[in-house]
Amino acid sequence: MSDDKPQPGSGNSRKSWAQKLLQAFTGEPTSREEFVDMIQDAEHRDLIDLDTKEMIEGVLDVAELKVRDIMIPRSQMVTIEKDATVEEFLPIVIQTQHSRYPVVSENKDHIEGILLAKDLLAFGFGLVQQPFSLEQVMRPAVIVPESKRVDALLKEFRSKRYHMAVVVDEYGGVSGLVTIEDILEEIVGDIEDETDDEESRSDIRKVSNSKFLVKALTTIEDFNDYFHTQYGDDEYDTIGGLVAHTFGHLPEVGETVTMGELHFKVTAADRRRIQQLQVTIPSE
Repeated sequence: MSDDKPQPGSGNSRKSWAQKLLQAFTGEPTSREEFVDMIQDAEHRDLIDLDTKEMIEGVLDVAELKVRDIMIPRSQMVTIEKDATVEEFLPIVIQTQHSRYPVVSENKDHIEGILLAKDLLAFGFGLVQQPFSLEQVMRPAVIVPESKRVDALLKEFRSKRYHMAVVVDEYGGVSGLVTIEDILEEIVGDIEDETDDEESRSDIRKVSNSKFLVKALTTIEDFNDYFHTQYGDDEYDTIGGLVAHTFGHLPEVGETVTMGELHFKVTAADRRRIQQLQVTIPSE
């Protein structure tokens, strides 16, 4: 007679974190807030780890965001002039090391297409015999409104297999651009690649004799070692967690607080966490 009971060590006896999470729910949540509370409770009970909890919250946040909330603003866009020669725009590509560049004619409101840096390789290695023409190489630009939902744009990115879109306002003017990486970072946090230099990856970066940029995930121990401070790390592991506790709420960009002799200003944050702080040492 066959035995229908799962054998020890079999796949049926091992429950995924999702199954454990569902078992933790004593009732169906009736609001987003109740669902978030359940996710947090599951993390506190070690049914899921912190990274998983933050990714779930990131997915929930993305469902409520508009493109305007995550786009790279117009002022920070790196563009290439349509009439520029290779000798003129290649230093920009080398210096910024982006994979895609909007190609403009008159100004940033007149985007003619998108240049993929990889499309330059064939010309650089002599694989293409014809003279280089930026107009022939660039790809069509995808245009999306500021009001487009981020989750809908992510589906578009995946289904139509493009990675960058130009964002326009209600009057048709270019207000910024958005990439698939910008959306993914809302879910999993900052994504660093091999092109990021050591200075940008450093947790603490000196801006001037009295100002420093500090990543919020810098451990309090490392922060104390660098600034010769004595902040306690019994309750919080990171300087961002300690600063948020000092505020008493999740601060917005631009808010400041003083702890001991140091002044802290939030320079980057999202809906869930502080990302970067400016630390100022007061003059004597």
